[in-house]
Amino acid sequence: MNLILKLIAILSVLLGLLSNVGIAADFDFVSIEKLIEQEVGRVIIPKVYSKLGIEITITPMPGKRAQQMANSGSKDGEIMRIYSYGDETPNTIRVPTPYYYLETMAFIKQGSNLVINNSEDLKKYRLAKVRGVKHTNNITRNMDNVHDVDSTEQMMLVLNSGHVDVALTNTIDGVYMIEKLGLDKIQPLDTPLAVLELYHYIHKSHIDLVPKVDAVIKQMTLSGEMQHLIEKSEREVIEHN
Repeated sequence: MNLILKLIAILSVLLGLLSNVGIAADFDFVSIEKLIEQEVGRVIIPKVYSKLGIEITITPMPGKRAQQMANSGSKDGEIMRIYSYGDETPNTIRVPTPYYYLETMAFIKQGSNLVINNSEDLKKYRLAKVRGVKHTNNITRNMDNVHDVDSTEQMMLVLNSGHVDVALTNTIDGVYMIEKLGLDKIQPLDTPLAVLELYHYIHKSHIDLVPKVDAVIKQMTLSGEMQHLIEKSEREVIEHN
């Protein structure tokens, strides 16, 4: 009888230990840290995968490191990048259907009288952008007076201090940050310099996953579920950041 009780006690302890062991996710992706659109993606992409019965984790990190981790296969891909990322990251595969978009927007100080009608006009000014972000890398390519910073917050503070003339980021990201910091002397241009679709990228070792994920994104887009989820996610991210 004592032996039975001891066995029951041991079994209870083992079951308790097992219940505390987390179940590993099926896939581990990366995102760029400290960008609002990427935070929106961190809400959307897990819901896409849940429709396939797949659990994922997403690790935010600096843009260059995220790309390296995705391309090397250390991570299973990136949740959100522009089209040209696929050309620069050969070991990843672009899920064909975009699920979000961004605007490359120039932010300036009120009363600065800068004239910016297109990307060529940026060459005249001192520019700031977040390090490792593809769309602002692309629009400032071969320009000399470009300053890389670690976050949108740092970039807007540098602009506000007068150390640069223009800050470049996605519209929603920039508007959110100037409102959060109370920088009422900074404003976006009336029109973005570019509008770019955003795609999910998967490491080539999981090529079989690409058509499955693409089919879900297409279905969610056609049904209107994706747009509803985007709007809900944007509100949630802005409220909780």
